[in-house]
Amino acid sequence: MTAFYNDLVGKRNVSFASPYPGKILPIDLSALGGKFICQKDAFLCAAKGVSVGIEFSKKLGRGLFGGEGFIMQKLEGDGMAFVHAGGTMAKKELLAGETLKVDTGCIVGFTQGVDYDIEFVGGIKNTIFGGEGLFFAKLQGPGTVYIQSLPFSRLAGRVLASAPQAGGKNRGEGSILGGIGDILDGDNRF
Repeated sequence: MTAFYNDLVGKRNVSFASPYPGKILPIDLSALGGKFICQKDAFLCAAKGVSVGIEFSKKLGRGLFGGEGFIMQKLEGDGMAFVHAGGTMAKKELLAGETLKVDTGCIVGFTQGVDYDIEFVGGIKNTIFGGEGLFFAKLQGPGTVYIQSLPFSRLAGRVLASAPQAGGKNRGEGSILGGIGDILDGDNRF
């Protein structure tokens, strides 16, 4: 992990940006009991006094079926940390015993009081036509949960799906002009 130090007198600035479109969430660990659990690719940066580690699960279901949501990082300490969410981010306050079921890849992070497990969606229709996957995360309160609308793996998949095909041909998906755009760009291969 890269560390930035100020060896000069007086304050200096350093800036960080998100790796892809989305939101950056500031987390004050001292206000959250010193621990926050987040998606493995959500961590962006943290101040001195924050340690970053791996959150191991004692539940077998998470290890076998967790997919994107299985490997979690834990941020511990008393400083500020910053995590990144792809697309739009939503915050949900769960009461004791309240449950939220969400796609595993859409979890940004949650506070230490939240119980987290993986469940099978079930049903023959979901198994055959599900598309996104057969498992979801079950988060049970009390605590705070942050979710995202566009995990990086799905963003990358969508970018690849819209990239030109072998031979330089683009399917023109999402374009009003379709193949006419290729002609205007000088690519007049049909």
